[in-house]
Amino acid sequence: MSPGRLETFADGVFAIAATLLILTVDGAVGGHGADLAASLRHAWPAYVGYVVSFVTIGIMWMNHHTVMGLVGRVDRRFVLANLGLLMCIAFVPFPTRLVAENIRGDGAQSAALAYGFTLTVTAVFFNLVWFYAERGRRLLRDTADPRVVAGLNRTYLPGPWIYLGATLVAFASPTASALLYLAIAALYIFESSLFGGRTASD
Repeated sequence: MSPGRLETFADGVFAIAATLLILTVDGAVGGHGADLAASLRHAWPAYVGYVVSFVTIGIMWMNHHTVMGLVGRVDRRFVLANLGLLMCIAFVPFPTRLVAENIRGDGAQSAALAYGFTLTVTAVFFNLVWFYAERGRRLLRDTADPRVVAGLNRTYLPGPWIYLGATLVAFASPTASALLYLAIAALYIFESSLFGGRTASD
């Protein structure tokens, strides 16, 4: 299998997962209520969940593209790690809907934990993908810039721990945990823009 074929498959999974997120909003608003304006206002957690998850999936897609740009060959273990990552990505719409529907009710803690653990496991698989390829430069292109490789190491390594920390906050406050997921998405937008600019300059 070529890296290009793997990346094409991954692009499809990322795109489908991001598209399915709109069902969270559709399910929250419905279309049969007597007061549509009230339904639209009441559905604000679905809007926030949609934005946070879409941005999170989008950032991971960008980072996956960066990784695949540095990979010159693939093997079965790398493909399996990618399948694990893509399985998690495809699952993201489900906990997103759980949070949107339950963040104001008794199920808020369970929903926030489900969302957080999903993103934590996703980040773990992302690290498996990258660090397996990077270890001893086993799958990297010969022309892969060592400065870029080192930068990605610093960027990706904290990811699972950041998401795990935000997840554990849900035991004390599901709302605070949900806000942290929003803050993490914003952080990665800023970090990706900054790192991308530096990479382009290099």
